[in-house]
Amino acid sequence: MLIDSHAHLDDRRFDPDREMLIKSLKDNGIDLIINVGADIESSKASIELAKKHENIYAVVGVHPHSAKDLEGKELSELRELLKEEKVVAIGEIGLDFYYDNSPRDIQRKWFKAQIDLAKELNMPVVIHTRDAAQETFDILKEAGEDGKLKCLLHCYSGSAEMAEEYIKLGFYISLGGPVTFKNARVPREVAKAVPLDRLLIETDSPYLTPEPYRGKRNEPMYVKYVAEKIAQEKGITYKEVAETTSANVLRFFGINGRGQ
Repeated sequence: MLIDSHAHLDDRRFDPDREMLIKSLKDNGIDLIINVGADIESSKASIELAKKHENIYAVVGVHPHSAKDLEGKELSELRELLKEEKVVAIGEIGLDFYYDNSPRDIQRKWFKAQIDLAKELNMPVVIHTRDAAQETFDILKEAGEDGKLKCLLHCYSGSAEMAEEYIKLGFYISLGGPVTFKNARVPREVAKAVPLDRLLIETDSPYLTPEPYRGKRNEPMYVKYVAEKIAQEKGITYKEVAETTSANVLRFFGINGRGQ
């Protein structure tokens, strides 16, 4: 069985068949889903999915794209959402200097504020970063110097060398569909470099669909293609990747038992 450590099943692209898809997960070899918010609204939707389905857990937070909409009252609301049952982390949070949908100073402000909240509440963080690799690393390194930050780099797109620096900080790396893409040299280098006990796998559904379904809507059952590619790159069995990455998810998010 596999665990998809990062999906967005609340996305409107799943509106036509969401319930059918969730009911089919077990038959497709998927044990659990970590459903991740990107703003207050999607965080609430993620919580509702987790409440409704035994095999879903929620992550809540505000993505850098939506940082411009954050104010003190929303941060207070986020604090309350984090108290909900089956909420296991803050995310996805970070910096995105590719789209710059929010001013960079605003992104930095709320990224740091949500990290501070995570440390205060002793919760893990799930990180999004694009075209801001060094600054994201610098912020996380400073925040993690006291050893109180538990951190996962979602759909990691940086270098193998930087991944190794994150591992030294005790952080985790998650790989998704891009590791399967043709000519995806860097993600495959990362797959080889990151120790298996620090590696998670994900789909980021409905985005970043792996080969052989690239171009179509991504779905949690496609995480098996990520596991297969990592097994190939590491020269180990698919079963070892599946079992170890699933155990890593449970450990990172503090989930005591599958589906509980």
